[in-house]
Amino acid sequence: MRIVLSLALVTLVALAPPIHAQDRLRSRVYASGFTFPVAFVQDPTDRTVQYVVEQGGLIRVVRSGTVQSQDFLDLTRAVLSGGERGLLGMAFALDYAISGRFFVNFTNTAGHTVVARFHRSADPLVGDASSRFDFRWGGASGPTVIAQPFANHNGGNLAFGPDGFLYVGLGDGGSADDPANRAQNPSEMLGKMLRIDVNVPDSDPSGYRVPPDNPFVGGGPVAARPEIWSFGLRNPWRYTFDDPERGGTGAMLIGDVGQNRWEEVDYEPRGRGGRNYGWSIREGAHNEVASRVPAFRPLVEPIHEYDHGTGQSITGGYVYRGRALGVSYQGRYFFADYVAARVWSIALDVDPSTGEAHAAGLIEHTADLGGSQIGNISSFGLDADGELYIVSHTRGTILKMLGPSTAPPTPTSLKIVRP
Repeated sequence: MRIVLSLALVTLVALAPPIHAQDRLRSRVYASGFTFPVAFVQDPTDRTVQYVVEQGGLIRVVRSGTVQSQDFLDLTRAVLSGGERGLLGMAFALDYAISGRFFVNFTNTAGHTVVARFHRSADPLVGDASSRFDFRWGGASGPTVIAQPFANHNGGNLAFGPDGFLYVGLGDGGSADDPANRAQNPSEMLGKMLRIDVNVPDSDPSGYRVPPDNPFVGGGPVAARPEIWSFGLRNPWRYTFDDPERGGTGAMLIGDVGQNRWEEVDYEPRGRGGRNYGWSIREGAHNEVASRVPAFRPLVEPIHEYDHGTGQSITGGYVYRGRALGVSYQGRYFFADYVAARVWSIALDVDPSTGEAHAAGLIEHTADLGGSQIGNISSFGLDADGELYIVSHTRGTILKMLGPSTAPPTPTSLKIVRP
């Protein structure tokens, strides 16, 4: 079996298109003038429109690369911003064209996490602030916040999976080494990936339901809160799905921020919940607080990690499925490091019999994309064509990634023209 598996993986590597020096990527500024942007989100109803989420509480509108004067939503009075707090994530409902619903994740003025639903207004480029509904966790009488004991590790991303459910990534609550072991506590939402069904009537008292096939609904590997999809995350700073509508596998890839030594990329085959990514017993593929007992085993190792000599805070990205970068980059996962201001991509070698993957062929793109001009990268985004964008937190810009420049064609049938 091991020989067959190895041969299969070797075949996948051999079939991957090679990347040559002439395939170097470029970037250009798509939009600028933002204050600490953390997300770039495509409007599902208008391919010319994207939204830039600012940490301070504004959601700005960009149309055809031009920042509009009217903001989509202003939550500045509701948000506590600074450090790792603020307005941190946004996602549009899959039926946004009909329902007009969108969802945001932010830190409220008391320092706790809120996931709220809104509707757009009669103007499609303006959200209706009065439509705000904060999810009630655990039922109609549950709290409208997820309490955060410390100021860091808020997570904050929101993303719909190919299954139609909303995934909510939460950090461990902060401080160092997860002092209360929340990421391994089955009764805590912190340090987990949640999966919820938000396709409920506006009158629903909680704003969501628990999908019946969530892994812990029936007891799973351990009795746990039913919203939980997976355990053992420290601070999942951007997770995305390999888009099956563009030929992807539907897998989830998570950039989980490390503590003192290791940053990691976690890979989860489509629909494979109920996993334990190991924090704080493990940091990356290494022991951290090894004396603690995990909620359940096995502990799933990352497919890629790097130490703090390379970077110090991972920013998860996307598996590329667009066209502009060229066939050599198809299926490669792009990610960055916030502190080091570096960008890389890795190939994903997927075992067809298990759906599991391992990483190969790490390539750094920092210099080609602009080097120090990129700034500290807080997120990536995709447009309607699946093309990649970089969100520069410190420079307040959105950069579009471009394929290699092409040389002019060599002329043929040359003739000498005499005077």
